[in-house]
Amino acid sequence: MARRPLPRILTDRVPLARVAQSVSLLRGRDVARSAADGASDVFHPLITIGRGLRRLAVAGRGRWAETPKEQRGPALFFIGACVLIVALVPYGPLLALIATMIAGAWAGRERVTVETGPSEAETERLRALYEALVPYLAVEGDPSPLYAPGGDWTGAFPEYAFDDDGRLARLRLKYPPYFTDGEDQSRVRIEQVLYAKAGRGREYHFAWDELANQLTVTALSALPADIAAQRFVTSPGETVLGFTDADAVRRTLPVDGDEGTRDAPPVVWRTGQRSTEPHLLAMGPPGAGVTTLLRSIALQALQHGELLVVDGGGAGDFGCLAGRRGVLGVESGLAGALAALEWAAQETERRLVTANRARQAGRPVPEDVRRPLWILVDRPSALTHLASTEGRDDPQRWLQVPLRHGRAAQVTVVVAEQFENAELLGEAVRAHTKARVVLGSATAEEVRAVLGAPPHTTPTASVPPGRGYVRLGTGEVLRLQVPATPDPLDEATGEAQRQAVLALLPERAVPAGEETPGDVSEAAAEPVGPAPRVSIVKGGESRTARGGSVEALRAEG
Repeated sequence: MARRPLPRILTDRVPLARVAQSVSLLRGRDVARSAADGASDVFHPLITIGRGLRRLAVAGRGRWAETPKEQRGPALFFIGACVLIVALVPYGPLLALIATMIAGAWAGRERVTVETGPSEAETERLRALYEALVPYLAVEGDPSPLYAPGGDWTGAFPEYAFDDDGRLARLRLKYPPYFTDGEDQSRVRIEQVLYAKAGRGREYHFAWDELANQLTVTALSALPADIAAQRFVTSPGETVLGFTDADAVRRTLPVDGDEGTRDAPPVVWRTGQRSTEPHLLAMGPPGAGVTTLLRSIALQALQHGELLVVDGGGAGDFGCLAGRRGVLGVESGLAGALAALEWAAQETERRLVTANRARQAGRPVPEDVRRPLWILVDRPSALTHLASTEGRDDPQRWLQVPLRHGRAAQVTVVVAEQFENAELLGEAVRAHTKARVVLGSATAEEVRAVLGAPPHTTPTASVPPGRGYVRLGTGEVLRLQVPATPDPLDEATGEAQRQAVLALLPERAVPAGEETPGDVSEAAAEPVGPAPRVSIVKGGESRTARGGSVEALRAEG
């Protein structure tokens, strides 16, 4: 049997020698590289000192070249005197050598070059923003114009900052003293230009400094929308309307969110006898979260007071409150709403009379008068339109007494309405609701019409539910995010939010299944004197709850 020859690579010695030579060459290179790295690590201090001494020598030679000739002689004499003193001092040469080594090491250290100033893209953006402001801030005949076509933007923008995406995050600009910064139209034009050029899709805050003729533009981050209904750490008479920016208020509250417990800046509305804005008006388009705000206020009001709800829309958004302890009633029909509001007006008068008599007699005000009474009215314009169609009294007429005298009687009125029905609001509602809230997508003119002042921020393209603005009295207009308080009876509500709202509801005063739709629970407080306790029922009738004879409220059905 013939034997097969071996492959050539195994029989030829020349390829094997070449492979061995290449392997030894690679090993040699690795050893040399490792030795060079080790040597650089070992001699790194000496290299640094040498580089520093060279830099010091170059600096000294340049300084000597700059020294005038008539001063070189005294300089040499001074240097020689210093060398002599060092030589005569004990351990002087050694200390001088150590000082020289330290100076060389400091001068030869590796310095990280930090790039300052805007990049090329940022410079182009600032230049475009400057040119866009020229038509509004430049005036012919100005001897030293701050804004001019093709001018220098560095003098107009003393401070600027960009985020990681290259978008403008903060800008402080100067404007000429003759600019009419006291007129809203002039301000709005500048704000619109800055909003368009700085990048749409974000919300910007504009802070005008009329004294220094400067405007600071800041890109605001979105308000957190993960805060749901919960027990807030507040005092009696304080209601959390929502949460705002950290630099807008001086107070924080611990809240539970998606990322755990944290501190959030709240917008706290104070009610009671010492409040300057005892009543509130909330407005917005459909689906903006106005009803959510009313539910949030209702859950907080039930901690220390009693509640009467009038649902003009009739959608059943407050059905979860029916039959609960402290809820005097939830009315959605015209007859029941008229009877409930008429009782609220009479209750306000009774509280005023009782408190006045107690003070005149030198006695403390009774507990039933001091207990807060909240009247929540959602969409009263729907009831007004229905009453005018049927020829009945306007339900808003019965709100005049609680609105005018509610602060002294511990009665608080909260009214919610939509933008398209704003003209149907009564004069008393417009005049006595000093706390104002605007939710949802709204123009600057709509916000100004409701709050009495324009917002200092630009509107965003997408507005989440419960997002808007708030103004308490004559204070500043603040951004607002209402805590998520959905209807727990709605099938679209998430299970976590449903349980959060149900946990805040008080226990039922009427066993489940026994109450009828439209029933209103017992009245707020028992009157002082012979008048018995009453409760309002559907149809506008009233019945005694504790015996005695009392005149029933007029039936409107």
